[in-house]
Amino acid sequence: MTTLDSPILVNCWNRIGVSGDQSCDKLARHIHCRNCEVYADAAQANMQRAVDDSYKREWAAHFRRVDDDSTRLDASCLVFRIGREWLSLPTTILQSVAPQAAPHRLPHRHARELRGIVNVGGTVYPCMSLGALLGIDESETVAAAGRHIFARLLVVRWDEQSFALPVADLHGIVRYASATVQPPAATINKGLQRYLSGVLSHADMHIGCLDAPLIGHQLARTLR
Repeated sequence: MTTLDSPILVNCWNRIGVSGDQSCDKLARHIHCRNCEVYADAAQANMQRAVDDSYKREWAAHFRRVDDDSTRLDASCLVFRIGREWLSLPTTILQSVAPQAAPHRLPHRHARELRGIVNVGGTVYPCMSLGALLGIDESETVAAAGRHIFARLLVVRWDEQSFALPVADLHGIVRYASATVQPPAATINKGLQRYLSGVLSHADMHIGCLDAPLIGHQLARTLR
């Protein structure tokens, strides 16, 4: 009688199954090895195998290890693009993300940062241009191979005031180690540099981390 310990069946999925030469006569019925009782029995036996002392010591050492502050993911931000600049704001101030909507201009208000008011889910918010505040050319864009680009409105809140911020593209939420944030480069334009608390590297992007309290203070001033 053949058992799971038999050399005929051990790792048969790698030899005659989907990861091997696919000569197993059970494939016609099961389509994939994961649907086969042999594979299931091997998995069950693996879960029930005896655990030796070295295995226990290895995992005990793993969970005793203190995380290095430089690798601890202790912060998160929402990453978005304005013009050619990838920027971020802390997730703690984010209320919602909404489709782009055309703002309605306000009479007798001429500040460049104030686009007007916009309706998001039945609530009216002041629509503010971060591009105008930061000195970014919003007409510039970047190529994005293999993905669609959709402009969005970010609804954020500072103190007791909420704002809708148009952005050209949305990357999403990124978790990162605050110890890895670098100082802004001296080559960044002065208008933007003033509002950055640092620069975060993520994937192939260099993301400007916006100083949320300073941004909020400046936008609130615009409404006065």
